Amino acid sequence: MTQHTVKAFDEDITKLRGLIAEMGGLAEAAIGKAMESLVKGSSTLAQAVIERDARIDALEAQVDRLAVRVIALRAPMADDLREVIAALKIAGILERIGDYAKNIAKRTGRIAGQDGFGPFPLIPAMAEIAAEMVHDVLTAYAARDPHLAMEIVERDAKVDAFYDSIFRNLVSHMMEHPESVGTAAHLLFVARNLERIGDHATNLAEQVYFAATADYLGDRAERPEN
Repeated sequence: MTQHTVKAFDEDITKLRGLIAEMGGLAEAAIGKAMESLVKGSSTLAQAVIERDARIDALEAQVDRLAVRVIALRAPMADDLREVIAALKIAGILERIGDYAKNIAKRTGRIAGQDGFGPFPLIPAMAEIAAEMVHDVLTAYAARDPHLAMEIVERDAKVDAFYDSIFRNLVSHMMEHPESVGTAAHLLFVARNLERIGDHATNLAEQVYFAATADYLGDRAERPEN
């Protein structure tokens, strides 16, 4: 590529990285605000999460357009092509994380009697781990750090363990308190969305690892359980 073309390509990559960083920041914040709205029972906070999701969707569309343009006009090869493809896939995953946070926020107001509901404190603890995974994978992406990416993949087992514990607690609580079935069902929905956020953070880490090394971590089913 000519010097001008190289400079233009570098500018496009910088813009892609900036869009991903903004998407990631919004998605991470959405998780925190969704949980805050749930804990406080604040419909105002919940509505803010729901409305801000449109910005995440718009950023994904920008990443898609820019990535396609870069591939069409710059014909990147090897490391550069991996960078563009990874950004394309990461944007799609971040959009889904934003959707899960939005779905959690929508449960605000439907979960009554939170303070006296036995299993409820486990939900924010699970959310904290999932949000940390998203934060750290964005750090790994910015630094192109495959080692941090691998550590995040291994951490997903903690989120899964939380989900299993919450599921058992909710079933036990419903058996002892049949009147709580409605609230328990909503909490189970929230826990499932947090578990999916953990899975998607793992998917992000796999993309970061691929972009940095050109190798695949492999399917989770093929990895030893922690």
